[in-house]
Amino acid sequence: MDDARTVHDVKEYPTIDVQKDRVLTLEEWQEKWVTRKIGFHQEQGHQLLKKHLDTFLKGETGLRVFFPLCGKAVEMKWFADRGHYVVGVEISELAIQEFFTEQNISYSEEPVGEIPGAKVFKSSSGNISLYCCNLFDLPRAPVGKFDRIWDRGALVAINPGDRKRYADLMLSLTGKGFQYLLAVLSYDPTKHGGPPFYVPDSEVRKLFGSVCSIHSLETVDALEDRHKSWGIDSLVEQLYLLTRK
Repeated sequence: MDDARTVHDVKEYPTIDVQKDRVLTLEEWQEKWVTRKIGFHQEQGHQLLKKHLDTFLKGETGLRVFFPLCGKAVEMKWFADRGHYVVGVEISELAIQEFFTEQNISYSEEPVGEIPGAKVFKSSSGNISLYCCNLFDLPRAPVGKFDRIWDRGALVAINPGDRKRYADLMLSLTGKGFQYLLAVLSYDPTKHGGPPFYVPDSEVRKLFGSVCSIHSLETVDALEDRHKSWGIDSLVEQLYLLTRK
């Protein structure tokens, strides 16, 4: 997205309910990693995050940064290399293992006693911990509060019927003075069933507006050739910064 074009006016489609009953199971998400249907993974990292990183971090050090539905996001290493502590959660063990292997980071794994069947993968340096479990089970583990949340590919992947539960969970994990950087997508949902799901501005404000001040940082044209196979001819990415009121 280095050549992403800034978009000033984002169309809000009146058909948000088209996707409201769409459900993907955790097994289906795991299967995407096995069959390599992971077009959502960005090998070079997220360019809008890179552009707004200073605004997000505010020059602070030693922050606890949370990556919901982290996959093998290379940005986790960006934060760890800057001296921050990264915690992610991901249902695919394969994705987590690939992160550590591809980033050449040694790690250990251990069971999470509070969550049957869950594991946590920890970097040898101790500043990256990735939990392999259902996101909604994570609070049962002693993960603590976070100073920052980087949400790219998480809210847009959550089943639409779970969004309120998801937003409440994210806010419950935030500490005082948190900053929540959120990227969502806008496209005609009558042409593509998702995921990623269409999340309009009004939905962001409904989910977080009672607790957060919501700042729209940037809106860009994110359409790539691979998206055209979805049957859409327009895809806009919006980046928000959420802070506690």
